[in-house]
Amino acid sequence: MSRPRRIAIVMGTRPEAIKLAPVAAELRRRPERWEVSVIATAQHRELLDTVLALFGIEPERDLDIMRPNQDLFAVTERALAGLGRAFEELEPDLVLVQGDTSSVFAGALAAFYRQIPVGHVEAGLRTWQRYSPFPEEMNRSMTSQLTSHHFAPTPQAAWNLRHDGVDEADILVTGNTVIDALLDVAGREDSPLPAGVREDRPLVLVTAHRRESFGAPMERAFGALAELARRHPDSQIVYPVHPNPRVREAADKNLREAENILLLDPLDYGPFVALMKRARLILTDSGGIQEEAPSLGVPVLVMREVTERPEAVKAGSVKLVGTDPGRILGEAGRLLEDEAYHAEMAGAINPYGDGRASERIEALLAHAFWQAKRPEPFTPGA
Repeated sequence: MSRPRRIAIVMGTRPEAIKLAPVAAELRRRPERWEVSVIATAQHRELLDTVLALFGIEPERDLDIMRPNQDLFAVTERALAGLGRAFEELEPDLVLVQGDTSSVFAGALAAFYRQIPVGHVEAGLRTWQRYSPFPEEMNRSMTSQLTSHHFAPTPQAAWNLRHDGVDEADILVTGNTVIDALLDVAGREDSPLPAGVREDRPLVLVTAHRRESFGAPMERAFGALAELARRHPDSQIVYPVHPNPRVREAADKNLREAENILLLDPLDYGPFVALMKRARLILTDSGGIQEEAPSLGVPVLVMREVTERPEAVKAGSVKLVGTDPGRILGEAGRLLEDEAYHAEMAGAINPYGDGRASERIEALLAHAFWQAKRPEPFTPGA
């Protein structure tokens, strides 16, 4: 047998690390096939490090590109230059990226400049609106143009790729690797709940950080959360606040004074999963939570007008409410008060995975590099 193939895995943010950790672990189970190097761009330094520690990952290269108040120009410039140098030194046979951050696009572009094939985990998500979400929609669309192996999480994502002209032979529906990671962490002993979280009250978990919501949309959404707290004094709203200064400023202005709103610093993934399991409902503008929460039977209200993850909306476990106060208050209030409505959303089928996405990714790469049998695709509900 010839030498193991070298795979460089690029991780820039916490969600990327969560979703790539099970892939790295699966590849490392086959050292006769794969030599794995993890490259951390550290686009989000402190958020990334906690996940790396949770999954026992020590990057072979750490670019440490994060700077205070960095903008997209600086992030992309530093990531592209650093990844170009790392690929020159490591000489990988394949570069794996995940999702839609600036690190992902820079990783795919740097690999293209070095003429290295790219594998894209969570490929094919689309809103078809270039500025929503921003900059993620264009990051993932452009990454698709540079990718050789497209690991689509759902049949809808695979359809999107075919619509964009990607050859069927280059696509595999794998399920989403976040379910692999979630089931791993959820199966461990629960982390203690953060200080101040009341176990005797219905818990509303909140995450919000999208750039397109900065300003008036975020002010409206946070105003609705303050009103929700006032109308439901027996509940507790818990919000681990994103470190972006604009998000923190808006949260402090609108939410700090409410007695039953708890603002926390960003949480490690283990405690956050414990909070998700405990939640009555989740209000979010995040992408990953739309995939994770249905696996835990927790209804999700998405504070965005469009989502690149429509499958759970169709299944009934997720609803779009935007940043309109009336929609937020109406849906959240109903989930807090109406048991039958809550049970209907909580019991919907999760279309995002079965915990075996990483196995399918490794198997398709083995098919491409080692002539192994091509794996069967993930089929939701099968």
